[in-house]
Amino acid sequence: MNGPLSFTHQALPMRVVMGVGAVDRLADEIDRAGLARVLVLCSPGRRELAETVAARLGARVADIHPHARVHVPAATADDAVRRAAEVNADGCLAVGGGSAVGLGKIVALRQGLPAVAVPTTYAGSEMTPVWGLTDDGVKRTGRDPRVLPVSVLYDPRLTVGLPADVSAASGINAIAHAVEALYAPDTSPIVALMAEEGVRALAGALPDVVADGADLDARSRAQYGAWLCGACLGATTMSLHHKLCHALGGTLDLPHAATHTVVLPHALAYNQGAAPGAVAALGRALGGRADPATALWDLAGRLGAPRSLRELGMAYDDIDRIVGITLAAPYANPREVTADGLGRLLRAAWAGRPPTG
Repeated sequence: MNGPLSFTHQALPMRVVMGVGAVDRLADEIDRAGLARVLVLCSPGRRELAETVAARLGARVADIHPHARVHVPAATADDAVRRAAEVNADGCLAVGGGSAVGLGKIVALRQGLPAVAVPTTYAGSEMTPVWGLTDDGVKRTGRDPRVLPVSVLYDPRLTVGLPADVSAASGINAIAHAVEALYAPDTSPIVALMAEEGVRALAGALPDVVADGADLDARSRAQYGAWLCGACLGATTMSLHHKLCHALGGTLDLPHAATHTVVLPHALAYNQGAAPGAVAALGRALGGRADPATALWDLAGRLGAPRSLRELGMAYDDIDRIVGITLAAPYANPREVTADGLGRLLRAAWAGRPPTG
């Protein structure tokens, strides 16, 4: 430690119910929030699960709206907001992954409704006041405390049906939040502790989650890690990695978690030389590895996760376009972001080469 500590940390009002059977306490959480008519939000493929979860609420359910989509397209958001008004909802319940949680945030923002989240992936966005909306191929994000769920219930039983590839990508997506929080300009010792522990928990749990889909212990540890990593995202501003992923997802409609999985080792490698404290913390969390970027690349390979933007559907000719979009909006980053540097990063990520920085 070089000199006295100096930092600002804004604690968010996080109410978390975690553990096997947590979803059985959903009605109590809805009552605690004073809600009587909730609009249940989910993606089309999670309607059956949403109905099972909603059955615990009886007459408290105003409707089930199974139309959440990745990156929250503007038209999808408009439909959900309209439906909330039509059924006179006084709150919303997001069941599923980042698509459902993201849609719930827009409803909460526009309608002023409290939100409750039951996450079934490891994305961690339920722990942040960050919202996102995609319109005409451009993804906008913002921060507003009104979108932070009033309660989040983590029940590992609800993740058992999550395919191994989705579990892997979702978990590395969560790790990305902690990685960037470690070198964020507004990080703090508290955030650093949460980030290191979150990465340690997820990196240790994900191989077991992928190996045995019914391992509730591993899934509990993964949810614990996702909670911590999401809280890091909620407490700090993000840098190059998230900016790139927003550009790739909003512009090219690439899958959200898989894009984070591919980009993270390359973005970290780009920044490692300018962020020694983050490198040290990540090295400890990843079992003593001196090169965390390569360690995360290796982890993705062990999990069978995607490691190239090409396999996600990105064309090589889109690289220059994404470089331009990324550079158009300034943001904090520990290393200066240049067109040449971004081009090299994206070409390596597109081809699936190991990260080099």
